[in-house]
Amino acid sequence: MTPTTLAQPESQAEARLHGRVVARQALDTRTRDAMFSLLAAHFVGVDRTTFDRDLEDKSCAILLEDDAGDVRGFSTMVVYEGCAGGAPISVVYSGDTIVDRAWWGSPALARTWVRAVRQLAPESERRDVYWLLLTSGFRTYRFLPVFFREFYPRFDAVTPPSDAALLDVLARERFGQQYDAASGVVRFEHPQILAPDLVTLPHHRMTRKNTEHEAVPDPHIAFFLERNPGFVRGDELVCLTRIDEENLTPAGRRMARPSSQER
Repeated sequence: MTPTTLAQPESQAEARLHGRVVARQALDTRTRDAMFSLLAAHFVGVDRTTFDRDLEDKSCAILLEDDAGDVRGFSTMVVYEGCAGGAPISVVYSGDTIVDRAWWGSPALARTWVRAVRQLAPESERRDVYWLLLTSGFRTYRFLPVFFREFYPRFDAVTPPSDAALLDVLARERFGQQYDAASGVVRFEHPQILAPDLVTLPHHRMTRKNTEHEAVPDPHIAFFLERNPGFVRGDELVCLTRIDEENLTPAGRRMARPSSQER
């Protein structure tokens, strides 16, 4: 999964992406072709048969389109019911997620993703909603601390036993023997490997500014690389977070608010 970064390129400063949620059955051939082309431009080892099969397992897709209506990003997702501690829960599982490099920084994916979750797993059902995330890249993992207060695994806290047990159960149910519980990593028989320019870690992404405005190592990225060194081969780290208002960071809450176009 390759999410947006946080700074929008100047070349797109006057343009914007428009996000919408489309039921999987409503995706036409032209749209599916555009989605696969984006996937193939960002990952090595993808094939159309696998893409189509994975898409059939999903409930819907988030489409990110430019002003001309061309697809510049997408994310597939499915919501299903599970159980945690004897109580029913809803699980959101994200599949292929791509944003064209030229559009990294647009908030459209995060904003539309939150809207999709609320449509598919409404809070009125009075059940906890969890996001089950696989990530083979640090950009995706970095999405978690930007938008969520608590998520696991993480560098600065031990995963609570209840969350660890739930993550383990969900991963075993969905990925079977491809899931290695000891490492918390899924190794697919035919992995999708990030394109060479996405495997390389830019120096400016490896560091962040501290309170003295000095560049220091980014602990989230360092943790991801330690926990999932096989990401260069397509290994996917399994992550879990609870989706509700209290678990959102200030940035997450901004994404949850309606945009000016929706008011």
